[in-house]
Amino acid sequence: MHINILRSQTNTHQAYTLPEGESTLLSALVHIKATTDATLTFTVGCRASVCGTCSVRVNGREELACAYKVKDGDMVEPLHYHPVLRDLKVDKNKAKETLLNSTAWLQSFTQAALTTKDEKHTETQTDCILCDSCYSACPVYAVNPDFLGPFALTRAYRYSTDKREGDTKAIIDNIQNNGVWDCTLCGECTAVCPKGIDPKMDITMLRGMSIQEGYTDPTFATQSFGTPDFGFDPNAGF
Repeated sequence: MHINILRSQTNTHQAYTLPEGESTLLSALVHIKATTDATLTFTVGCRASVCGTCSVRVNGREELACAYKVKDGDMVEPLHYHPVLRDLKVDKNKAKETLLNSTAWLQSFTQAALTTKDEKHTETQTDCILCDSCYSACPVYAVNPDFLGPFALTRAYRYSTDKREGDTKAIIDNIQNNGVWDCTLCGECTAVCPKGIDPKMDITMLRGMSIQEGYTDPTFATQSFGTPDFGFDPNAGF
């Protein structure tokens, strides 16, 4: 069995041979580094799909290396939109800055008793492991590198619906520029999330909350809805 890994020094894919049998991608990478190529660089953490450290792209799709089962001919590459430090190891600092820009935390703490139902309401969003898979899969970054991004907006939704938040409007105000209206709602972020989080729906909910706070889609006025041109001025009368 062979897999191909994008090497940063040559910017080409290098083929490696693996023993036959089922294996996770992370185990395969460890095997290659230990027996074939000690220069191969990648990141590893919990090995249990909890920390998100080992996220990479396999055949053009974001995966956790510790969970993905290797297949013959797989093409392994680093995450998109991240500075590559070496091979599959990337710098995630810029992606994490989106959390700061979105101010995705409690703005004004208010004492409130949380019920089990309240906890369940934000449980899924709280499960985010910051693997950056959604960030890498998002096509908006190809045209807008300042986009807040899926996991930052999911975190913003998580806190905007928290009963202990005394100033929800502050969160909504801070996600308008390069935020909720820049998302194309393509759903790629939802498709690759290893924890089953649905950033697309979270962003849709944030848009509804934005409208309630008086905001509108800034591109709405310039959108064309395909109105047919019948060759007459509707304001001219008959």
